[in-house]
Amino acid sequence: MSHSLTKPDHDVIVIGAGISGLYQLHCLRRLGLDVHVFEAGTGVGGTWYWNRYPGARFDSESWSYGYSFSRELLDEWHWTEHFSPQPETLRYLNHVADKFDLRRDITFNARVAAAHYHEATRSWQITLEDGSRHSARFLITAVGPLSAPTMPRIDGVESFTGQSFHTARWPKEPVSFEGKRVAVIGTGATGVQTIQEVAKTAGTLTIFQRTPNWCAPLHNARIGTEEMERIRARYPEIFARCQETFACFVHTPNPRGTFEVTDEEREAFWEKLYAEPGFGIWQGNFRDILVDRRANALLSDFVARKIRQRVKDQRVADRLIPRNHGFGTRRVPLETRYYEVYNQPNVTLVDISETPIQRITPAGLATSDAEHEFDIIIYATGFDAITGSFDRIDIRGVDGLPLKERWKEGPRTYLGVQVEGFPNMFMVMGPHTALGNIPRSIEYNVEWVTGIIRYMSEHGLTRVECRPEGVKSWTDHVKGLGEGLLSNEVDSWMTGINRNVEGKQTRIIARYSGSAPAYRARCDEVAANDYREMSLT
Repeated sequence: MSHSLTKPDHDVIVIGAGISGLYQLHCLRRLGLDVHVFEAGTGVGGTWYWNRYPGARFDSESWSYGYSFSRELLDEWHWTEHFSPQPETLRYLNHVADKFDLRRDITFNARVAAAHYHEATRSWQITLEDGSRHSARFLITAVGPLSAPTMPRIDGVESFTGQSFHTARWPKEPVSFEGKRVAVIGTGATGVQTIQEVAKTAGTLTIFQRTPNWCAPLHNARIGTEEMERIRARYPEIFARCQETFACFVHTPNPRGTFEVTDEEREAFWEKLYAEPGFGIWQGNFRDILVDRRANALLSDFVARKIRQRVKDQRVADRLIPRNHGFGTRRVPLETRYYEVYNQPNVTLVDISETPIQRITPAGLATSDAEHEFDIIIYATGFDAITGSFDRIDIRGVDGLPLKERWKEGPRTYLGVQVEGFPNMFMVMGPHTALGNIPRSIEYNVEWVTGIIRYMSEHGLTRVECRPEGVKSWTDHVKGLGEGLLSNEVDSWMTGINRNVEGKQTRIIARYSGSAPAYRARCDEVAANDYREMSLT
């Protein structure tokens, strides 16, 4: 077959100008390539551009989250809190875009509607929502695992006459809750952050909860000038630590088993973790809490006792304690006085598993047993996670095969970076890559993709595709790693479940659950062997 290798508009097109897209642009431009980024929003930032809801902030330590590639950037940026709030994080990413002059290769207000591969030219053509078309040899999706917001499937949403917002599409202008009757639907990580902030000023706050989540204290604090200087001096050590740990956090599982210590030692260890900042109680706990049912039940009992101590009305506390999953088997929201919110006289918790929401009304909403009137309704109803952002683009590979069709039984990938039948397309933070402390994983993913594109440029190669046996091997490996994990027995975004999305009611293995060092070692092995496991021509 002959190939008409007409030069496309660009060498590389990147979809998305979040943390992944910005770094991918920076790395590929340094190779001298013509790279262009298309971004749906009006500015850079990705997650931190869209999620402006009250209370949005990191749950990774700020100084472990920012980019590590530039010492100059590390030296000049001062994080003001250990867990940075959204406005500061967005300022940081704008600073990065300015410092490295990234905006000149980004088109904003440019939502990608379709991306089709053309074998004759070995190139991708993308179509924007405005109908304009652009082509490139390589397509890189930097669309993020949590970027496709979902609304609940409730009748009457459009009929509400007050203000309503999805947390991931929050307006840029401030929203006042002062004296207002506010409803929050959803108590996942976003709901928790929103609730604890809205409760400070709302006239009344009514929380509609279907499934409670296990939450743990964030213990945030400000960072002064002297402490920031000490952090800067430790950056090499901090990032080396993130390279060693299971999920790229500064926390990593304790080598001991839950039952290898005395009852007193175990209780003291959990008290220590509960009192410390960040994800230690989830990511730095005994090594067996996510695989051993007895160990997980003990830890869940410990956290349940904490909830009961913090919530005065024990009937409310009962509703806030999960019954259908153990601690850490779903993503753990970190909170600041979240449970104390339920002690406020103006706050009401409605269990919609008992009294379901039947419809949204012009004045508020109706459950099976009451009509509620509100000034503001906040939908903290999450995302069509991991594959949702891919599903919203018409991506087609060889012979017009839709990606959605390729993944109809769940995602199948090679190293989480490529899909069989979709040559020259790379995914940054796609399904089956190491997640964890996301920017640490992003930097590795981006640098690996940059490496293979550099290799192809140096060797005059124009087409790369993973082989079927590589996809089978990696997908089987990912599924094997998930065996025995209690989290894969639970409905959550991490197992591909979203009751608000058609076809997302069956659990899948949507994420890589091995260690980040093991993931990097496998990818490094492929690169060290000149990508021979892949088909390069």
